[in-house]
Amino acid sequence: MTASDFASLGLAAPLLRALEARDYVTPTPIQAQAIPHLLEGRDLLGIAQTGTGKTAAFSLPMLQILAEVPDHAEPLRPRALVMAPTRELATQIGDACKAYGRHLHLRVAVVFGGVGQSPQVEALRRGVDILVATPGRLLDLMQQHYCKLDAVEILVLDEADRMLDMGFLPDVRRILAKLPKQRHSLLFSATMPKDIVDLAHSILHHPVRVEVTPQATTVERIEQSVYFVKKDKKRELLVELLDDPAFERTLVFTRTKHGADRVAKFCNHAGIEAHAIHGNKSQNARERALSAFKGGKCHVLVATDIAARGIDVPDITHVVNFDLPNVPESYVHRIGRTARAGRDGIAIAFCDETEHEYLRDIEKLIKKRIPVVGQGSAPAAPRPKPAAVPAPQRPKVVPADNPWHRADDADTTDEPVAAAAGSDRPRERQRPAPRSAPGPYEPDSRRPGPRPQGPRHERGGKPKGGGRPAQPNAVDPEQRRREPRPEPTPSRPPQHKPHPAKPPQPHPHKPAGGPKPHGPKPHGGPKPHGGPKPHGGGGHGGGHGQRRRRG
Repeated sequence: MTASDFASLGLAAPLLRALEARDYVTPTPIQAQAIPHLLEGRDLLGIAQTGTGKTAAFSLPMLQILAEVPDHAEPLRPRALVMAPTRELATQIGDACKAYGRHLHLRVAVVFGGVGQSPQVEALRRGVDILVATPGRLLDLMQQHYCKLDAVEILVLDEADRMLDMGFLPDVRRILAKLPKQRHSLLFSATMPKDIVDLAHSILHHPVRVEVTPQATTVERIEQSVYFVKKDKKRELLVELLDDPAFERTLVFTRTKHGADRVAKFCNHAGIEAHAIHGNKSQNARERALSAFKGGKCHVLVATDIAARGIDVPDITHVVNFDLPNVPESYVHRIGRTARAGRDGIAIAFCDETEHEYLRDIEKLIKKRIPVVGQGSAPAAPRPKPAAVPAPQRPKVVPADNPWHRADDADTTDEPVAAAAGSDRPRERQRPAPRSAPGPYEPDSRRPGPRPQGPRHERGGKPKGGGRPAQPNAVDPEQRRREPRPEPTPSRPPQHKPHPAKPPQPHPHKPAGGPKPHGPKPHGGPKPHGGPKPHGGGGHGGGHGQRRRRG
């Protein structure tokens, strides 16, 4: 289906005025095919690359459907939900919805991570008609009961394959479980892997399939080329290319965040203003870098794949793949940042000695050989392999009296055919020579020649222990066994010297005198009175330290 203008698609007058203000006159192929079906309320599966106008393809009919129903959004309950994988893409969709619906009384809010959630929560409390969100922050707000999805009428999943690559698919499934069953669902994706196909079957009901271009193919207006360069020479080559005035606005892609910072720093030292944008940057820093790039203050923007689908700058002249992506589909999304809105673009790729396999995967995906303009580290052409010269084969000799011989061993050879010199074929393992037939045990068969006689320390030849001389006091072990051993000398028993007995020390509280007599205490006789008390005594029974003994 083709349409010459937007009015023929059935859009309302307020939307047509907004499109006219943005100088949009002729719809793109995906807009012409998708908008009529969406206005009828059909579910849609859109397969299109970035830069084909699919944002307007789903936002224009969504705005018109919501504007036809005069219901106002309840607090914390949005009427339409659009999920995007990155913050930049969510911001871009939110800005487009606000621009297209400027003449409609609809509220649009954008929520994503990396910034404070208080303004986002306040917007949800005031009531939101269209909510554009990333999966992570939306799930967080739902768990805090700041957002409820039981009133969603329209669901849009944009860049579904990118959500799969970034690991958002489990979060997306948890969000989909909270949506009402009766809803209008749309899914857009540039590629259709198996997980996305299963997801589309689970959320779409008899959808209309709209496929503008073949899956994962490059835009024909992009001029592609590749430079073979060593890994440590990439930055010098990039600066040399950026010195050309033709590179008016260049987007450089790296594989890692640290690599993006290093490339941007190298360009700034070389006198070329560049900014880096990646996931470790704060949201404010990312917005400042993107704003400077869009406004023309900065001509070079270095980014990772997180920005591959979130940057919508229509006048990007060059895209440089500083590092080739390890996922071939990412190459398509990267170069799709140029040649937008009917313009032409140039895509340049750097391939070092470790990325040849990535380049082959990309060319296999796009079904096109990328022209080579630099041969710094191009792989050498494979040389023809020389023909292998067979070595002379020798028949296997098997003794007639070998009881272990098998009949099938007679047809095998002792040695395999050796590979020719200079051939790339790996050398085959050599089979060991067959052992001789078992026979009687011969003790000296392993030792050729007569066995040396005499003690070890008197033998000739190189002694052990690094050439040290034999011990002078060494004795032949045989002689040591023959000689009688001397009788052991009886050892004296140890004599212990008796310790001198210490004289008994008098007790400080006991009277001096001999030891107390043992035996029964004699009875009878009067107790003497009037005598002097012993020294130190006090009390009854004599001294202080004496105790009365019980009989």
